[in-house]
Amino acid sequence: MTAILGISAFYHDSAAALVVDGTIVAAAQEERFTRKKHDPNFPTQAIDYCLQEAGINAADIDYVGFYDKPFMKFERLLETYLSYAPSGFRSFAKAMPLWLRQKLHLPREIRKGLAGHFKKRIVFTEHHESHAASAFFPSPFEQAAIVTLDGVGEWATASIGIGEGNHIRLTHELHFPHSIGLLYSAFTYYCGFRVNSGEYKLMGLAPYGEPLYADLIREHLIDIKPDGSFRLDMSYFNYCQGLTMTNEKFHRLFGLPPRQAEGAMEQKYMDLAASIQLVTEEIMLKVVEHARKVTGQSYLCLAGGVALNCVGNGRVLREGGFDNVWVQPASGDAGGALGVAQFIWYQLLGNARSASQPDLQKGSLLGPDYSEQEVREFLESKAVEYTECSDEDSLTHKVATLLSQNQVIGWMQGRMEFGPRALGARSILGDARSREMQATINLKIKFRESFRPFAPAVLEEQANDYFELHGQASPYMLLVAPVKPEHRLQLSPAEEAKTGVDQREVIRSTLPAITHVDYSARVQSVAEGVNPRFRRLLESFHQLTGSPMVVNTSFNIRGEPIVCTPADAYRCFMGTNMDVLVIDRFIIRKSDQQNISEMNPDSQQDYVSQFPLD
Repeated sequence: MTAILGISAFYHDSAAALVVDGTIVAAAQEERFTRKKHDPNFPTQAIDYCLQEAGINAADIDYVGFYDKPFMKFERLLETYLSYAPSGFRSFAKAMPLWLRQKLHLPREIRKGLAGHFKKRIVFTEHHESHAASAFFPSPFEQAAIVTLDGVGEWATASIGIGEGNHIRLTHELHFPHSIGLLYSAFTYYCGFRVNSGEYKLMGLAPYGEPLYADLIREHLIDIKPDGSFRLDMSYFNYCQGLTMTNEKFHRLFGLPPRQAEGAMEQKYMDLAASIQLVTEEIMLKVVEHARKVTGQSYLCLAGGVALNCVGNGRVLREGGFDNVWVQPASGDAGGALGVAQFIWYQLLGNARSASQPDLQKGSLLGPDYSEQEVREFLESKAVEYTECSDEDSLTHKVATLLSQNQVIGWMQGRMEFGPRALGARSILGDARSREMQATINLKIKFRESFRPFAPAVLEEQANDYFELHGQASPYMLLVAPVKPEHRLQLSPAEEAKTGVDQREVIRSTLPAITHVDYSARVQSVAEGVNPRFRRLLESFHQLTGSPMVVNTSFNIRGEPIVCTPADAYRCFMGTNMDVLVIDRFIIRKSDQQNISEMNPDSQQDYVSQFPLD
C-alpha cells in the first residue's frame, strides 16, 4: 500500500487529500471542521479525518505533498516589494513576520502538524502544476489540453499544458502581476465584496447590469492579445505594494469610490460587474482557443480559481471549440491538495492511469459521513422530535411531498462535498417552480443579498430538455447554461423596462426560482449511481409533480462554511427559517420542536452575528 497525503495551507482555504494506491480516499477543507470560512491554517482536522477514513495514522503515510513552492513565492514577494520600495512598506511589514516565522519553514511545520510521526519525503510542486494535476488526473480523458487560471501562485497566474496518460506538461505561462484572477478580484473589492470569497457574488451581480465599461477596461486597464495573454496597466492597481486592490487612479477612471460593504448597490456597480465579467469571458475564450490550437487536443480540463466562474465555463463549453470540458470541482487552492497527491502517484512514481467515465472524482463526495446510529444518538441527546422513515422510498416520497408544498428543506446525507458547491449531500432544497422561493431562501434562511441566484439540481437525462447544455452533463454545478426558449415566459413592456435588482421581481420562466435575470441557470445534472439517495429524491419529486428538478443551494448561512456534522446542520436549521431538516432517514419538522424558541428573532440574530459577512 502507498499512501500519499496532499496539503494546501497557510494562504487561503486550507485542505487535505489522501490518495491510497491511486484511489482518492478522502479530501476536505479545514473550514468545515473549524467553522472558520476559508480557514488558512494548517489543516490538522482535515488531515485527521483523511487518515481516519483510510484507517491509517501519520506514520503509515509514504509521501506528503505540498501544493506550491514557498521559496519561489517568497522570491516573488521580495522582488515585488523591492520594485516598489519605499512604497508598500506597510504591506511588507505586515507580511514578513509570518513568512519568517512559519511559511519559510514548511517542512518543519508539516512534520510538527503530523505530531512528528511522519519521517519520510515531503514533495513540493509548483502551484499551477498542482492545479493542472487536479484538473487532468481525475478527469475522464486519456489525453486533453489543460488550462489553469487564478490569482497567482509563485510567479504564474495562468498556464496552458497537455495531459497524456499519467503525465502532465505545462508549456505556456503568464506571470505576475498580470493576472485575470487579480483583475477580477480588484473589481470584487471595488464593488464592495471581500476578495478571495466574494468573486462569485460579483458574477451573480453581473446580469443585473450592462457592460457599459468594457471598452474603458480594455482601453485603460488591460491590453489583450489574440492568444489570450495580456498586460495590465499597473498604475491603476495597488495589490503589488499596498493593502487594497485598487487606487485613486482606478477610482477616478470609473468616477466613484469603492462601494462600502453592505452599502447601497447603485446601478453603476452592477454595470461594472457586467463589464468585468464580459472581459473575463473574452479572455477565457481566447486562452482556451489558443490552447486548442497549440495542443491539438479535442478535450479540455480546467482548474484554478477562475475556473469557478461558471458563466465563463458555460461559454467555454459552447464556444471554445472543444468536444468536451471537465472542470475540477475544487478548482481553488483546496483542490491543490488533491492535485499534488495525484501528481506524486502518477507522475513522480510512474504509476499507470486509466481514465474512466464519468470521472475519478467520485462525485466529489469525499468528506465525512455519519452513521444512522450516530445521527440517532445526536438527535436524542438534544431531545429532538423526529420521524424515522422505514426505507428509501418512504423517505424520498415524504420529502418530495414537503417540497411540493413549498417547504424549505435542509438536506444532509452521506459524505460531504469537497469544493465550494453543495451537490446534494449538504444542501438546502426548494421547489424550482415557486415564485417566492428565491427571495425566501435568500432573505429568511441564508440572510444574504436578494439578488443572489440559485441553482437547479435536475435529473441528468432531463437536463438538456430545459437547458442549452449541448448534450453535456454538468455534475458539479460548474456550468451556466441558458434556459431553453420553450420554458421562457413572454414579458410585458413594464417588466421589460425594469432595471437593476428590480429585475429580480420579474417571473421569466416556468422555473422562476432558478432562472436568473439573463435567462440563465447554474445547472447540476444528477446521474444514477453517484449520489443514489439524492437521485431518488429527484425521481420522487418528478413522479409527484412532473418537474425533474429542485432548487439546490449550500447548507449554510452567509459567512459560515457549509455544514459538516449533524450538530452543524441542526444548529443552522434552528437558527434560520427552514421548515424541515432531513438527516439520513430522520425527518425533523420545525413545528414539532418543543425548543422552537431557539429560532426566535433574537436567537437568529445571535446565530447570524457569529459569522462575518463576506
